[in-house]
Amino acid sequence: MSANGLITDLYQLTMTNALFKKGMHERKVVFDRFYRQNPFSGGYTVVAGLAHLVDFVKNFTYSKEDIDYLRSLNIFYPEFLDYLANFHFTGNIYAMPEGTVAFPGELLLRFEGTTVEAMILETGLSMIMNHESLIATKCRRVRTVAPNDALMEFGLRRAQGHSAGLWGARAAMIGGFNGTSNVEAGKLFHIPVLGTMAHSWVMSFENELDAFEEYVRQYHDNLILLADTYNVLELGVPHAIQVFKELKAKGKLPKKYGIRIDSGDLNYLSQEASHMFAEAGFPDAIISGSNDLDEYLIQTLKEQGCTVTSWGVGTKIITADGTSALGGVFKMSAREKDGTFEPVMKISNDVSKMTNPGIKTVYRFYKKKTGKMITDLVCLKDEPVPSGNFTLVTEAAKWRKKTLEEGTYTVKEMLKPVILNGKAVELPTLGETMDYANKQMELLWPEYTRLYMPHAMEINLSPKLQDLKARIIDEDLKKI
Repeated sequence: MSANGLITDLYQLTMTNALFKKGMHERKVVFDRFYRQNPFSGGYTVVAGLAHLVDFVKNFTYSKEDIDYLRSLNIFYPEFLDYLANFHFTGNIYAMPEGTVAFPGELLLRFEGTTVEAMILETGLSMIMNHESLIATKCRRVRTVAPNDALMEFGLRRAQGHSAGLWGARAAMIGGFNGTSNVEAGKLFHIPVLGTMAHSWVMSFENELDAFEEYVRQYHDNLILLADTYNVLELGVPHAIQVFKELKAKGKLPKKYGIRIDSGDLNYLSQEASHMFAEAGFPDAIISGSNDLDEYLIQTLKEQGCTVTSWGVGTKIITADGTSALGGVFKMSAREKDGTFEPVMKISNDVSKMTNPGIKTVYRFYKKKTGKMITDLVCLKDEPVPSGNFTLVTEAAKWRKKTLEEGTYTVKEMLKPVILNGKAVELPTLGETMDYANKQMELLWPEYTRLYMPHAMEINLSPKLQDLKARIIDEDLKKI
């Protein structure tokens, strides 16, 4: 994988160029990455993109050609370009692990570094996590409505660019999919690659039966036949049955066999095909379905009795249909002053765009009896781990309090080191991340996972953080 220092916005470079001139470029800062609203009008977001992010940060450097290009713009000081020529990240990044279920307003990532590091890495860092978290969340919604079915990511040809297709396939696995049609993703990420034939295979032969029989001769163990090139029920299914009967008579029928339907009414066609297979002595034939599927259509089809148990989902997940982008933001929360850090925050006329000050972390509470998630607490990093009888106070409505009694809950810090002193920390494998992501969903109550009007998780700020925020606001108002 590769990255370069030009993967940033121009204003990031002009700002750091000016700060360099003033000698402020290596001032230590802390930034928070969070988002304000769940995508797809859902109840959660799945964190993804850390493996890509680490690769991006490790390889974020400026080549001689990059420096020559920046010099040609005639807007940067020569000394600043010399500085960039030797740039590499030296700070720390803490983040919620990939696969974590997250909620609006809480830190997904804490960035500790210099002003230059924060500014010129911001664009790429945000791009990666916004995109991959969005895809992982969309895929998890599909998995939620098809909990026991096979899910195949088929989106590469509809992806909005090579990188989107490649890393989107990986994000789909974090979102609960079983494999991908993307061969490159299979190689790089050790993802199962799936798929059999397209209509072009069938149309390469004089008739459909010849196409099926030749496919069986060459790919006997991967026997899902595309049945809708001409007519599913009058040609595709009967031809498939004929092939399966011949194999069964020879004792060569594989354990997994069936058809894929890529057009028409999947509910009607799948049910009729299942009846035909059962009557012919093949009740365990797999019915696979594709064709512009998403979580809403799959849920409706299953409610109507559709017999598809293997879904090829492409366009709607790889393009995150329904939410064009995750609105993740990257905001300064503390800066170095006189050898320590002072908390800072963005104060806006738009209350929803105000940020939380200080160096913070996130604790998650679980019911000890069931293991289910209760809520999350954002607090200052130096606050003690919650214990004993612990009271949560809603920031926007301080009369709303919830006391968790000692012994009835467990608590876990959610931000884990990803990069320390510029060096990458070993991350879980993709397989481990997928297992973790599945377990995360089990911790959610079902009201958070429903597609329509899900329950909203209320994120709490510690009293100490609320007081700090109020004090900074009050001090700012006095300046007016």
